[in-house]
Amino acid sequence: MKLTPVGIDLAKNVFQLHYVDEETGEVINKAIRRADFLAHFANRSPCLIGMEAGSGAHHWARQLTRMGHQIKLMQGRFVKAFNIRNKNDAADAQAIWLAVQQPCKSIAMKTEMQQAMLSLHRMREQLVKFRTMQINGLRGLLAEYGEVMGTTRAGLSKAMPAILARLSEILPAVLIDSLREQWEGIGQLDERIGTIERRMREWKKDDAAVKAISEIPGIGLLSATAAVATIGDAKAFRSGREFAAWIGLVPRQTGSGGNTRLHGISKRGDTYLRTLLIHGARSVITNAKTPGPWIEEMKKRKSLNVAVVALANKIARMIWAILAHGRRYQKGYVSIKPA
Repeated sequence: MKLTPVGIDLAKNVFQLHYVDEETGEVINKAIRRADFLAHFANRSPCLIGMEAGSGAHHWARQLTRMGHQIKLMQGRFVKAFNIRNKNDAADAQAIWLAVQQPCKSIAMKTEMQQAMLSLHRMREQLVKFRTMQINGLRGLLAEYGEVMGTTRAGLSKAMPAILARLSEILPAVLIDSLREQWEGIGQLDERIGTIERRMREWKKDDAAVKAISEIPGIGLLSATAAVATIGDAKAFRSGREFAAWIGLVPRQTGSGGNTRLHGISKRGDTYLRTLLIHGARSVITNAKTPGPWIEEMKKRKSLNVAVVALANKIARMIWAILAHGRRYQKGYVSIKPA
């Protein structure tokens, strides 16, 4: 059955639709308010609905899928190529309508639980950044009065009581109280971050996919939960290399006249997940007692950073293989290409 393609430009209150009426052939490009959006598609025959994978896209995709429609979520950079006019809601909806009919790679729709886990990661990331900002600000203020401590968090924690005691003899009490409150606030941020991580561990206990990929060396709590929540449906990718390319861990290519040049990694896709995988790979290379022959050979031929990225690429492929085929991690497993 041929599905009617529909392009939808999502917004906060008003959504823009673009499609061609099957009976009359009329080009429809109209705005629909949020409250009337689902009712518009409730009684329609199944459609191929395209949307940019932005804010609220996964929520509306789940709602429309339950109505029997087929949803295709696309990256904004792919849709942008089809916008041939000035940028506005009508032009964007038309560009999405054109893009949804092309054979492009779609983004897997996430479940509520996967989105909830990503929300925990975003909140934790925000708290960590705010904690770092508070610590750096506190170090800078104390340096104004000649108080310099070690660069580590442990050095700061050890030195703070003595520093506040010394400064309380020469500085106003209002400043000392404010410095002490900021220091106590950093401890409160530690508790909030720890609470979020405990909630992640609870999800890890109940999710078989998270537990499966946690057995891979270099994959911890954060990277395991983030990978499962970010990838959505692993079978949406044809191979582990495609998944690694999706998160930007493969070389960027340029070429002409049949000559192809490989450059540094493309750094496309999810920056957060790529960073976690690279940190995990670096930990394996620098801290593992028996990293394995593959890593040892890579370290001999390449620089440390190149070896780290190569291992991160390999870890990403292992994640895809475990999630897509429902296998467990096997140390020393060697894949064999089919004949």
